[in-house]
Amino acid sequence: MDQFVYNTYVQILKDELLPAMGCTEPIAVAYAGAVARQALGKLPDRVVIEVSRNIIKNVKSVIVPHTGGMRGLEAACAAGIVAGRADRELEVIAEVSQEQIEKIQRYIEDTSMTVDFAKSDLIFDICITVYAGEESAFVRIVDYHTNVVTVRRGSQVLVERQITGKTESAMADKSLLTIQNIFDFANEVKIEDVKEVLDRQIVYNMAIAEEGLRRSYGANIGRVILNTYGEKDVKVRARAMAAAGSDARMNGCELPVVINSGSGNQGITASVPVIVYAQHLGSSPDQLYRALVVSNLSTLHIKEGIGRLSAYCGAVGAGCGAGAGIAYLQGGDYDTLAHTLVNSLAILSGTICDGAKASCAAKIAAAVDAGILGYSMYKNGQEFLGGDGIVKRGVENTIRCVGLLASEGMQETDKEIVKLMIQNNLA
Repeated sequence: MDQFVYNTYVQILKDELLPAMGCTEPIAVAYAGAVARQALGKLPDRVVIEVSRNIIKNVKSVIVPHTGGMRGLEAACAAGIVAGRADRELEVIAEVSQEQIEKIQRYIEDTSMTVDFAKSDLIFDICITVYAGEESAFVRIVDYHTNVVTVRRGSQVLVERQITGKTESAMADKSLLTIQNIFDFANEVKIEDVKEVLDRQIVYNMAIAEEGLRRSYGANIGRVILNTYGEKDVKVRARAMAAAGSDARMNGCELPVVINSGSGNQGITASVPVIVYAQHLGSSPDQLYRALVVSNLSTLHIKEGIGRLSAYCGAVGAGCGAGAGIAYLQGGDYDTLAHTLVNSLAILSGTICDGAKASCAAKIAAAVDAGILGYSMYKNGQEFLGGDGIVKRGVENTIRCVGLLASEGMQETDKEIVKLMIQNNLA
């Protein structure tokens, strides 16, 4: 394999498989709040929050960790301002005391906090302006969760970076991803080059999945699946464990996860089913690492054309990636991976993202099922053919079509989803 491509793939995994506490959109808001307070140098007495519609969608219904069960933009921003550590980025509110939780709650009650749509057309845009008397500070994050492009204290510019749009210039180039190269890389990668990030993903994401089954969170989709279908079938356990991780994460669990494509739910979906299968099959650590490479990079490849946030449910791509990882774990070659991905993408593409909330766990269960079914179809000599709906001849062409469907075709759907969510809030 070309050394430049090899090094890029290693760096992609390091860039993307990051630890995060809580749903990443509210955590990005908390991070912006922490940076804003740091720039101001004191506790603000007034806060203005301006965010793009996809941020509103993904923050509205999810519980913000370490807030005593509060939801929404004000809670996320207040948590970052009162208790956040800006240097921890997506773990900005990972360590919050009970005293600080009470301070966050009082701060929201006592402080003027207003929320509005961002003035730009960017899909991912967070602008926080904080005031203390006549003093002010401003922070802006765009494109992805930790990409701080502007920090100002009054008229003094502390940080100013170019806004690149969908191009994430600070990260390794994901346009180099192809399924053929992902398969070759998984076969050739030196485990020591990826072991640290994958070990953390295994430990963190399995811990939150187990927590989701152990206690009551949200709609308890993971437990419902096991109670309904039993625990003996690995396919059932894979779906249930992934769903349980989301159950916990969407509903206030204060355990961290390792994300994929900027999303904890996608990180859970891309990893937990593969780990469950590896345990069932008695796979070696080496086999598991390589299968996780396939799953994570396939997920990132599918998501690259879609964008960080859209009306297209990101769990679908991650479920398909998990299917490819499970196929690889069982000896699948490139053709097996390619057909698994095409089959599984054909099943659920078009599933909407209507924000982070309890029902994400059910969508994850369905996405994992689609990934496993896509692989089972191939094993049984069945496939969806080019020309069947949006399926094209060849896996890369199908992935490209899915990206266009999500990033271009579903823009109006995205607007309507947010409109309906805001109306529901008023109903």
